[in-house]
Amino acid sequence: MESLNERAELVIRVNTLKITRPKLKALLETHDIECLTSGEFPDAMLVERKGNLFAMQEFKDGLFEVQDAGSQSIAPFLRVEPGMRVIDACAGAGGKTLHLAALMQGKGRIVSMDIEDFKLNELKRRARRNGVPNIETRLIEGAKTIKRLAESADRLLLDVPCSGLGVIRRNPDAKWKLNPEFIERVQQTQAEILSTYPTMLKPGGLMVYATCSILPVENENQVEKFLQANPNFELLEDKHVWPSEGFDGFYMALIKKN
Repeated sequence: MESLNERAELVIRVNTLKITRPKLKALLETHDIECLTSGEFPDAMLVERKGNLFAMQEFKDGLFEVQDAGSQSIAPFLRVEPGMRVIDACAGAGGKTLHLAALMQGKGRIVSMDIEDFKLNELKRRARRNGVPNIETRLIEGAKTIKRLAESADRLLLDVPCSGLGVIRRNPDAKWKLNPEFIERVQQTQAEILSTYPTMLKPGGLMVYATCSILPVENENQVEKFLQANPNFELLEDKHVWPSEGFDGFYMALIKKN
C-alpha cells in the first residue's frame, strides 16, 4: 500500500527487432537521457534523467516503447517461439502484442483481438512504427469470432480486464473511484473470458492468464475455479510482480491445455 503511493518509475522497452539495448542506451545518452538496465528485465531500461521521449526521432523510428517492467514480464512468461501462431485475445492498444512480436523475431503470426475497434487501430499504427509485419487485428463481435478460431493457437494470452489495483500509482484517482460493485463486475467479466476464450488454444498449447491487480479474487481464485471446471488444463507456474518490488503490480499464470 505504501509503495502504491509513490511516484511510478518511467521504464521503456527496447524494440529488439530494430536495435539492441546497449546501442539504444548509447543513443539516448547522446541526448543526455540516462538509463539503468537490469538483468531481470532484459528488454527494459529505467529512465533516470527524463526528456520528452515521444518527441525523439528514436521513438518515431520505433526503437523503443514506454512499458513498465512489470508489464514486460508477461510476454516472456508465455514462452513464445518464432514461427508460432499466437493469439493476444485482450490486446487493447497492443503493448504486449508488440513485445510478443519482438520475442518471435517477427516470424509466425499474432492475432490481436479486442472488443474496441479504436484500440486495434492504435495497435496497427504502433505496429507500423515498430516495424512488425506479422500482426493481424480482429474485432471481437461476439461468440462467433471466438468459435472461428477454435483450436488454432499455439499460445494464448488473456490479459483480462481488472480492477487495476496493481497500477494505482499511475492512476491515483482510481483510489476514490473504485467500489466493491465494480470489482464484482470485473470478476464476472474475467470468469466469462476464461469460460470461452481458451477454446482457441490447441491441445498441448500454453496460455497465460494475467491481470494488473493484486487481489486474489481476480488472480489465484479465478485460476483455481477455471482449473476445477476444466480438468484438461493444468497450472504449470504462476508469478506475482509486487508494487513493493519497484514496478507495477501484475499477476500471471501459465496454463497448459492437455
